Amino acid sequence: MTQTDDEQLQIFLDVATESDLAAGAVLTERWGKLNNIQEKGRPGDLVTEADKLAEAEVLKILNRHLPDHQILAEESGALGNAKSEYLWAIDPLDGTTNYAHGFPIAATSVGLLINGIPTVGAVYNPFSNELFRAAKGLGATCNRRPIQVSRTAELSKSLLITGFAYDRRETTDNNYAEFCHLTHLTQGVRRLGCASMDLAGVACGRLDGYWERGIQPWDMAAGIVILEEAGGKITAYDGSPLDINSGRILATNGLIHDSLSQALLTTPALSEWKS
Repeated sequence: MTQTDDEQLQIFLDVATESDLAAGAVLTERWGKLNNIQEKGRPGDLVTEADKLAEAEVLKILNRHLPDHQILAEESGALGNAKSEYLWAIDPLDGTTNYAHGFPIAATSVGLLINGIPTVGAVYNPFSNELFRAAKGLGATCNRRPIQVSRTAELSKSLLITGFAYDRRETTDNNYAEFCHLTHLTQGVRRLGCASMDLAGVACGRLDGYWERGIQPWDMAAGIVILEEAGGKITAYDGSPLDINSGRILATNGLIHDSLSQALLTTPALSEWKS
């Protein structure tokens, strides 16, 4: 991996921030004014003109500042220099379904991977006016104030968050059993429909853990950096190193990580549950 000093990382973080704020302005301006809501394939997998306009703003900023980098954007796919060690993973509107229904839990997520490692991230929810930022070695903040994960050390006392993929109607591996099982074992499991904000919520200590399947690199790249810099831990379900292309993530405050991992691995199928 090329050594990138703190000054360079700060520049990248500033570009991510500029991108987030520009996209957030689009989301605010288009709020409640959508004219074209479409499904991209699976039921519930929506795209709106706000997604596309917000992504266009992010791409414009990245191309102006860093034209030699490569980009992976939710709506536009792979762009730029495929040989670059720098890959920007962009979700211009994380929480499109929420946004389309007027439910104000949505965000713009811009993350930078260097040689495949999430290194810089910014997540902005314009409706709560919260900007989460981090870069490796530089710490994590919300609205410029340092954040850290919770100190909850027992799974039974934890508050968790998760989500359900668009293919949940098509597969028995749909997270329903895990959701029910963990609801029994903890103080509650929430579902907001915005992966980047789920990770940010764990990072700032509002939540103690998060797991999900069926998500994409652009859903989690920025949030991974923010959570790790806030003191959290991120792995695969079984505790092995995370493969950002696997579609599965386990993220916690670190203290409940092993117990949450074990609970996920031993969740009984719904067919085995007693009525």
